[in-house]
Amino acid sequence: MSHVFPPFEPEKPAHPEKARPKKRRAIGFRGREVPIRILIPSMFTLLALCAGLTAIRMAIEGRFDVAIAAIVLAAVLDGLDGRIARLLKASSRFGAELDSLADFVNFGVAPAIIIFTWALDDLRSMGWLVVLAFTLCMALRLARFNVTLDAPDQPAWKSEYFVGVPAPAGALLVLLPLYLEGIGLPPGVANAPPFVLGYTLAIAFLTVSFVPTFSGKLFGQRVAREYVLPVFILAVLFVAVLLTYPYVTLTLGSLAYLAVIPFSFMSYRRRAAQADQTAKAQNGSSKHKKSPAETDQRPSA
Repeated sequence: MSHVFPPFEPEKPAHPEKARPKKRRAIGFRGREVPIRILIPSMFTLLALCAGLTAIRMAIEGRFDVAIAAIVLAAVLDGLDGRIARLLKASSRFGAELDSLADFVNFGVAPAIIIFTWALDDLRSMGWLVVLAFTLCMALRLARFNVTLDAPDQPAWKSEYFVGVPAPAGALLVLLPLYLEGIGLPPGVANAPPFVLGYTLAIAFLTVSFVPTFSGKLFGQRVAREYVLPVFILAVLFVAVLLTYPYVTLTLGSLAYLAVIPFSFMSYRRRAAQADQTAKAQNGSSKHKKSPAETDQRPSA
């Protein structure tokens, strides 16, 4: 039966002769048994995918509050699976590909269906073209991200920035009109077709743009001992406010994220200019330093 149901070997290509060389080799599986810790990150990814598919169903049924909650849950799980994989040293090519496919469904397809069924259904073809553009932009963004995984190492400071708006943030941002209706805006204002059309296209553009945005990768940094308790308190308060006033929290968070984008752009430009100046200074100093053989040379008579 092994030829009918092959063993689970994510790192083994189906066609070895067509396998492309990888610069970085992920964890491989030499035996026929797979450690449980390798499967845990993929379980979180599958849970996120279930949340995204549930959001699609809730949107079709008109239960948009549950659909939004499912997208938020998918974003939280998406932020956990990668960190759990690094914590357990369980990163694999299989997990990376599964995560990318789940992100496309959760943050590309599900938000598009939510927006279309909520505000653009009456526009028919025009509304469908706009949500198609959003989904295609999200697919291009995820494909570009996968390509950068095999790119040469970048300077350490560039890890503090994303290229464009990341997929989870783009999915949460594009749902801002629903948040506005949830906090009390009249239905004719929040779901006005011209506003929803233009806003959806703007978010789609930001996802595929080269505008640098803060990555928010703070988990690798250390916190002073006296700030540990305040950090815990702030985290608990944020979760409590999100659960108590979800639409207000999501609205303020989305508006704050959009307001910070210009500052992230200026910060990136400043860091890039400093890096260029440092590189030029190092190149200049290396040119002025001559080797002993060069300093002992004399012009011939």
